Amino acid sequence: MKRSGPLLTLLAGLLVGLFMLSLNATTGEKPTASYVKPSPSTKASPGTAPARTSAPPSPSPSRTPVPEGVYTGRTDDDSSAVAITVRDDKAIAYVCDGHNIESWLQGDVKDDGSLRLTGKGGASLDGKVKGTKEIRGTANVGSGSYAFTIDKTKKSSGLYRANSTVAGAKIEGGWIVLPDGEQVGILKRDGKPSPAPRIDPETGAVTVDGQQLTARPVTP
Repeated sequence: MKRSGPLLTLLAGLLVGLFMLSLNATTGEKPTASYVKPSPSTKASPGTAPARTSAPPSPSPSRTPVPEGVYTGRTDDDSSAVAITVRDDKAIAYVCDGHNIESWLQGDVKDDGSLRLTGKGGASLDGKVKGTKEIRGTANVGSGSYAFTIDKTKKSSGLYRANSTVAGAKIEGGWIVLPDGEQVGILKRDGKPSPAPRIDPETGAVTVDGQQLTARPVTP
């Protein structure tokens, strides 16, 4: 019985050691991995491409407005007169020799000052505003081609037109009043042309076959 004492002591020590080992195994700390949640502002949504930074749009070139007004003058060969009225990017022109050749034309004025006008019978006028007081171009009326350089007019000179009925006849008149006072125009009675009588540029008054009519300034 005395020999069993040391054996019991040794057995008790072994049991205590095993208990301590099992306790450490169950309470030991495991290494943890750090984790950072991505910011909502940097997390890309599925199916969306990253935003691109676009360059600011370049400024559009400034437009130089075409000076409005009436331009009159004679053709380079001095055979006819030309008048062009410009307003709101529109233009009306009248080409007339004062006898039997005439044409009314109209069209747009482009941003660069060029104009392409058209009229009846295939008539056309191509021109361009030069500076602020001059238009250069060419008019094609009938079988003739007329180059011209015309200047912006002053008060009383310009382009006039009248439409009425006198003694049962249809009257159509067109007048170009040049800066020096010269008048070039055609008056048609039922479509038959003849030189137009003079008008008063201040009032537009004109007498046709004993009846007074009013020729009015032409604007687009």
